[in-house]
Amino acid sequence: MHHKVSVIGAGNVGATLAQRIAEKGYADVVLVDIIDGLPQGKGLDILQAGPITGSDARVIGTNSYEETANSDIVVITSGSPRKPGMHRDDMVLTNMNIVKPVTEQVVKYSPKCIIIMVTNPLDAMTQLALHISKFPRNRVFGQSGILDTSRFRTFLAQELSVSVEDVYACVLGGHGDTMVPIPRLTTVGGVPITELLPQETVNKIVERTVKGGGEIVALLKTGSAFYAPAAATAQMIECIFLDKRRILPCAVYLEGEYGIRGVVVGVPVKLGKNGVEHIIELKLTLEESAALKKSAEAARELVNIMKLK
Repeated sequence: MHHKVSVIGAGNVGATLAQRIAEKGYADVVLVDIIDGLPQGKGLDILQAGPITGSDARVIGTNSYEETANSDIVVITSGSPRKPGMHRDDMVLTNMNIVKPVTEQVVKYSPKCIIIMVTNPLDAMTQLALHISKFPRNRVFGQSGILDTSRFRTFLAQELSVSVEDVYACVLGGHGDTMVPIPRLTTVGGVPITELLPQETVNKIVERTVKGGGEIVALLKTGSAFYAPAAATAQMIECIFLDKRRILPCAVYLEGEYGIRGVVVGVPVKLGKNGVEHIIELKLTLEESAALKKSAEAARELVNIMKLK
């Protein structure tokens, strides 16, 4: 029996994710959007690629949440995208008013699902979905760290002329300007990058990673990144459906881990069939721990703006 994934939002991220899932062939996909015809058209287009890609996955586009009933995983991508010069934080109230009713519909039709948040500001929207759904924290988490580490790995592989597969990157914290790349725990073939590159070069790559999303927004001018975010989310879905139990960075609600409580922040977790099965606590230096707590407080400020009760 196929698994079922519903993707809320048929924009660039949502449609690209739907395509990636359908091509894998292990899940049927429901693509939902409020714009009449948009999810239907994109869904039909993806479905018709099946004979070419060798996938029998069913793909449905709809404006109704009824089609999403009994989804195993629901991915929320719907929201207002970033514009040039705009921080993710600027979108908090606008996207709160979108994500809140979406989450309510998701819970209504798929009360046993896992929710993966992609909408920005990622950490705050994840906490909003957790608050609205009343699901346990292992079933509501956000995609952020996989994307951030992928950017870090890309830039490092380019700098060192090595395969991206041999680069392991460690990035903690919020998905935005306060993210915390950890060069000390970032390795190439097991060797820390601090032993392979001068500190000045490491600092430049870290800065580019932190501003990675903004760099793409500035280039596109009328949108934001979607290929890499969709790929990162697809990796999370695969880990859950195949029960891979990979250690991946995700935005998850902390209850004392890392000395942080009551806020969503990006940390490494074990991801398997039950969602977040374990939170990995790394041994951080005092400086790294302080940076992570600062990032958590920035996320908490956004949560406070939403006045969740």
